[in-house]
Amino acid sequence: MAARFPHTLLIIVIFILLAGVATYLLPKGEYQRRFDESAKREVVVPGSYHVMSAEPLSPFEILVAIPRGIVAGGEVIALIFMVGACFYVIEKTGALKEGIVLLTRRLKGKEEVTLVLTGLFFLTGGALEGMEEEVIPLIPVLLMLTRRLGYDALVMVASSYGCTVIGASFSPLNPFGAVTAQKIAQLPFLNAAGFQVVALMIAFALWMTLVIRYGRRHRLEIEPGEVTMEGPVSFSHKLILLIVGLAFVILIIGLMAWGWSFNEMAAEFFVVAVLAGLMGKLGVNGTCVAYVEGLREMTFASLIVGFAHGISLVLIDGKILDTIIHGLFIPMEGMPPAISAIGMMMAQFALHIVVPSYAGQAVLTIPILAPLSDLVGLSRQVCVLAFQYGAILMNMISPTNGALMAIIGLAGIGYDQWFRFAIRRLIVIGIFCVAVLVIAGVLM
Repeated sequence: MAARFPHTLLIIVIFILLAGVATYLLPKGEYQRRFDESAKREVVVPGSYHVMSAEPLSPFEILVAIPRGIVAGGEVIALIFMVGACFYVIEKTGALKEGIVLLTRRLKGKEEVTLVLTGLFFLTGGALEGMEEEVIPLIPVLLMLTRRLGYDALVMVASSYGCTVIGASFSPLNPFGAVTAQKIAQLPFLNAAGFQVVALMIAFALWMTLVIRYGRRHRLEIEPGEVTMEGPVSFSHKLILLIVGLAFVILIIGLMAWGWSFNEMAAEFFVVAVLAGLMGKLGVNGTCVAYVEGLREMTFASLIVGFAHGISLVLIDGKILDTIIHGLFIPMEGMPPAISAIGMMMAQFALHIVVPSYAGQAVLTIPILAPLSDLVGLSRQVCVLAFQYGAILMNMISPTNGALMAIIGLAGIGYDQWFRFAIRRLIVIGIFCVAVLVIAGVLM
C-alpha cells in the first residue's frame, strides 16, 4: 500500500515543531525597530542586526504557540466561521442550488468564458484588498458551480483562490502588499502603476490560459439528469439571491470606502444568514439549527488558520526570525543589480514559508532591502516588485499558509495533489516575473 501524504493539520504541526527545534540550532539575534509614520507600523532599522543571548523555547512553550496562534488569528477565524455558516444557511433554503442550476443551464457552451469571468472577479478582489481568507467560505458554492460546468476541484481553486493570489501579487493597489511596501520604501503612492497594471493583465491571461488548458484535458462527465430543474426560480429564492448579491456590493463599498475589517464583514454576513433563513421559510429555530451546523462544518478550515499563526510566534519568541532574515538578504550586497533583484524575489519566496503574513514580511524586509537596493544601483520600485512577486506568489503553494490549506481541505484536495498542479504553472509565472524584474531594472 502506498504511503499516504500527511494530513493538512499534521503538516502545520510539523512546521511548528521544526520552528521550535530551530530555536535550539540557530543563533539568536534581532534588529532594532522604529515606528514608521507613513506605514503606521513598526519597521526594522537597517544595519542594526546584532547577536544576542536568549534561551531556546521549551517544548511546552512551543506547544503553547498553537492556542496563542488561534487567539492571534481570532478576527480571521470569526470571519471564516460566520461567512461559512451564512452560506450553509443559504444552501439549506435551496436558493443556492436553484440559482446555480439556472446559471449553469444558461452558460452551457460558455464554460470557459465563465471560468475567465470567475477568475476576473477574484483577481479584482485580490488586487483591491488582498482577498484570501474571504475565499474560504465560498468554496462549497464554487465547487458546486464548477462541477456542474464539468470541471474538477483543481480548476475551481485555481480560478478562484489562484486568481486572488495573482491579483494581490501584481497589483499596485493591494493595501497589504504594494501600498505598504511602497510606503516603507518611501516611494509615492501608485508609483509605476501603469507598468504594474500591464504586468497584472499579462500574468492573469497567462495563468487563465494554463488553467483552461488543464480544464480541457480533464473535463468531467456530468451525470445525466444532474441538472434537472426546468422551472423558474421561486420568488423567495430570487429574493435571497438578491440579498446575497447586495451583500457583496455593500462588502466592496465597506472595504474601499468605510474602512471595514474582518469583524464588520463577519457581522454583515450574520445578518444575511438570518434574513436568508427567514425568507427561505426555515423559521427562527430552523435558521439557528442550520447556522450551528454551518459553524460545525467550518471548524477545520477556521482552526487551520489559527494553527498556522503559531509558526511565526515560535520564531519571534525564539529570537530567530530576524536571524533568518539577516541570513537571506545580506549576501546580496555584492551582486549585480539584475541578479540582486532576482535574488531578492527568491529570498522573499523562501522567507514567506516562515512569515505567513506578507504585510508583516514587508515590514520586516523592505527597510533592509530598500537601502540595499541603493547600494547595488537598483531602483527601490524594483525592490518592491521583487517583494510582491516573491512573498505574495508563495501563497499559491506555501504549506504554512492557513488560507490555502483550509481551501484545499474544504475542496477535498490533498496538499501533494495541489502542489503538483500549482508548481508547474507557478514556474511559468515565476519566469514571467523574472522577465518583468529585468525589464523594470532597465526602465526604472
